[in-house]
Amino acid sequence: MAERESARLAAVILAGGAGRRFAEQSGGRKLLAPFEGRPLVAGALDAAFGSPARRVLLITGGDLELAAIARDHARALGREDDLDIVVAARAAEGMGASLGAAVAALSPEIEAVLVFLGDMPRVPAGLAQALLDALTPGFDAAAPRFAGRRGHPVLFGRACFAALRGLSGDVGAREVLASIGERLALIDSPDAGVLFDVDRPQDLA
Repeated sequence: MAERESARLAAVILAGGAGRRFAEQSGGRKLLAPFEGRPLVAGALDAAFGSPARRVLLITGGDLELAAIARDHARALGREDDLDIVVAARAAEGMGASLGAAVAALSPEIEAVLVFLGDMPRVPAGLAQALLDALTPGFDAAAPRFAGRRGHPVLFGRACFAALRGLSGDVGAREVLASIGERLALIDSPDAGVLFDVDRPQDLA
């Protein structure tokens, strides 16, 4: 997998969640909230565009403002033509529904997909390549680990696509990863950014 052409790799950013807990406490939309001088989602966009993937799919629930911010971000990076906005019709049901829609939207030549979460702004640079290097024969997926805890992003090979397409509701990829057992490659990361996500307004500080 280390030599996989970038055209056969896609990056997906899951950004279709309602962020209800955040909205209840702040009155605002989580992924548009300011974090270190930019909208929160900018961190995930940087990580996805900084990966070896040629195409980036942003999965939304139909948020037009979020889509516009993503397009502006891609344009500033000179990557506007590499961004696809995918509206997951059932995104409100949960992460599983968004992830299923994301994999269903992949073009046929894609053989692996990096899954980023829109509310995780501190994914370390270079991690995506390390995950790619780990997806060797005998492994179906790769994920980072920090202090014994599995983090994000997660790289899924084609062998996982059918199970991912079948996800629904709020059941994310955890069950898919559990089902592949030892075919999941875990890469130790020295950076806690693989675990850091924003759930509440206090997390933005």
